[in-house]
Amino acid sequence: MATFKQLPSGNWRVQIRRKGSYLSNTFRRRRDGEEWALDAERKIDRGETPVQSIGNPETFGHLIELHLHDMIEVGKAPRRSKSFSMDALNKKLGKVRLSNLTRERLIEFGKDRWQHGAGAVTISMDLSYIKTIVTHAAAVHGINVSPQAVDLARVALKRLGMIAKSRERDRRPTAQEIKRILQFLEQNPRQFIPVARIVRFAIATGMRQDEICRICWSDVDELSRTIIVHDRKDPRHKIGNDQKVPLLDLTGLDAWAILEEQKPFSHRKGRIFPYNPRSVGAAFRRACKALKISDLHFHDLRHEATSRLFEAGLSIEQVALVTGHRDWKMLKRYANLRPEDLHRLTAKRNVVPHSPAANETEVTENAAA
Repeated sequence: MATFKQLPSGNWRVQIRRKGSYLSNTFRRRRDGEEWALDAERKIDRGETPVQSIGNPETFGHLIELHLHDMIEVGKAPRRSKSFSMDALNKKLGKVRLSNLTRERLIEFGKDRWQHGAGAVTISMDLSYIKTIVTHAAAVHGINVSPQAVDLARVALKRLGMIAKSRERDRRPTAQEIKRILQFLEQNPRQFIPVARIVRFAIATGMRQDEICRICWSDVDELSRTIIVHDRKDPRHKIGNDQKVPLLDLTGLDAWAILEEQKPFSHRKGRIFPYNPRSVGAAFRRACKALKISDLHFHDLRHEATSRLFEAGLSIEQVALVTGHRDWKMLKRYANLRPEDLHRLTAKRNVVPHSPAANETEVTENAAA
């Protein structure tokens, strides 16, 4: 169903969202817009690709529309978080004419966001999206707009302390915290979702919350004890990024045994954990709140699993096969090794520290020989 909005100029902006397609156009008369929308919707219903009329983009809002349309056209429609950010940018800067999208205007935008409570990381993300949209318009459509103003605004806002990188989390739950969370979840009679089992599986595999609730029995290979995780998160190629993941027993929890536990509850067909990931996350947060465990997220279990795999002696390449990371820089963020755990690691590898007692034993044995 098309939506119509009359602009301050008196023109009508028409937007169509239908079957994954997004189109927009501007008309002097509403009747012309209605005819265009009807024709475009018919083409979409027939499986045809309607032509997007670029026209003469005058505002930043036009550039946002072009960017969204192009992304949808190539099968990379923005997901929830990015779509939300794009809508927010459209409300704040959508009416700004391209000639006024200057360094000064973007600095003003950043200051306004700061005064209204936005954090330094959020403002940094906003500018990243703005630069992406502007660069896309210039490179793909040849629109006379430069990303240089965004770069200069970023430098200024960074010097003012209004822009910062996200802080890398290093929170790992203690063994006692994990024990208390599992006991709380298992003993809660009102908890129908087996969240405790899902928590154990997360620590055993390093899988994300949504990945756990998406994997299917049909993707399990019992012979090799592996499972295929479809469309695994990746900064560049999420769609079609299918990865075969080994189900190991190296983190203190046996991933394969946990799957065996789950079989009677999912009838060995469809999704292994057929639950809403948001409900799983909400139950985990309620447990932490009830137990007064602060600053612990479900995603921190992925950090815990990764760290345990390193502590078990796996190499970077081997850990990456489990977690799905493509480079060491990203994987390093999840490897939160504890200094005290190095003692256990050296003991596993039979590395005995040199000591005077060891020298005396060696001398005695040599003398006896």
